[in-house]
Amino acid sequence: MQAALFFALFVSLLAVGIPALLAVAYLGLLTVLSGAVKAPAPAQGKRFVVLVPSHNEAQVIERTVQSLRGIEYPADQFRIQVIADNCKDDTAALARGAGAAVWERHDLSARGKGYALKFAYEKVLAEGWADAVVVVDADTEVSRNLLSAFAARLHQGAGAVQAFYGVLNPQASWRTRLVTIALAIFHRLRGRARARLGVSNKLNGNGMCFTVPTLRRVPHEAFSIAEDLEYGIALGRAGIAVAYADEAEVRAEMVSTAKASESQRQRWEGGRAQMRRLYGWPLLRDALQQRSSLLLDLALDVLVPPLTTVALAVVGFAALSLLAVWAGLPGWVAALGLLALATLVLHVLCGVVLSGLGLRGWLDLALAPGYVIWKLLLPLRRKAAKDEWIRTTREPPAGPPS
Repeated sequence: MQAALFFALFVSLLAVGIPALLAVAYLGLLTVLSGAVKAPAPAQGKRFVVLVPSHNEAQVIERTVQSLRGIEYPADQFRIQVIADNCKDDTAALARGAGAAVWERHDLSARGKGYALKFAYEKVLAEGWADAVVVVDADTEVSRNLLSAFAARLHQGAGAVQAFYGVLNPQASWRTRLVTIALAIFHRLRGRARARLGVSNKLNGNGMCFTVPTLRRVPHEAFSIAEDLEYGIALGRAGIAVAYADEAEVRAEMVSTAKASESQRQRWEGGRAQMRRLYGWPLLRDALQQRSSLLLDLALDVLVPPLTTVALAVVGFAALSLLAVWAGLPGWVAALGLLALATLVLHVLCGVVLSGLGLRGWLDLALAPGYVIWKLLLPLRRKAAKDEWIRTTREPPAGPPS
């Protein structure tokens, strides 16, 4: 009986420990390499069409257009183009009134951001005016240096660039502050590390830039709910790395209520799970066959599960390792489990520092265990992810921060 329990413990330790150690080794490497990267000097000389895909965004589109008009870049070298996609409200009229050009698209058989982007890219390519396109979501404010930062990377030869994507309303609630920390981890910490490694940054759907030659070489055929990740994989397979512009920012509103957060997280997690099933292992196979560090990092990014899942696995492994030492295994097993836990904690703490939330961020981190439990329960209520455009709920102006 004792031998059977010992064997069960050993098997459990391997089953939980190997994936947990592989995940934290990858995250630990990114953490170590996440120091600030030197930005190239701002540049001009490239013509941009800034695309704003929009679906019933009358509540926020004027603010976004006004933010884009404030970009410090020669006025004759960029245009603001809103795509009013299957809209039933005043998005188009309000965007025009705010100073943007508007394309209205009506096609109920092909609904979703991916179709709106394909429509817009094809029109830009047919016009032949722009050197590159920039994608900014309709609920976003941008830094004034956005285009000069992109132009600097394009002059260096980049075919695609991703700006830092953060939270516009971090003080709306504890949820938005935890999301602020999460995006500091996913977008800034990991973006800096990938820039230092010389691999491709992950496309985040907002604050993306693509040159015209890139769009011609890799036509946009990404229509899933995770169209940004899907197109990033297509670029990686074509050998095109996405550069990271850490000094340029786009910040979008995040929902603060439980109901809206649940819907948003289900879409995000559902989209990533779909990409994991479709592309994870084939990407890893191709990376090993081609000895491609670019594809290897893409594969790891797709295969590594959400941070909450990794945290659960690492905590489980640490607990099992302590139990295993108590049962008679060598002490280095417990040391390995505690090292994995410390690496994950360091990854998260770096995100808190990079979030810029200060003391409030450290206080809100105490709520993270409850947030993790909430996220882990989402699959029990998850509906099948739809590839059509599901607009994030826009909340009325908030009162005093909670």
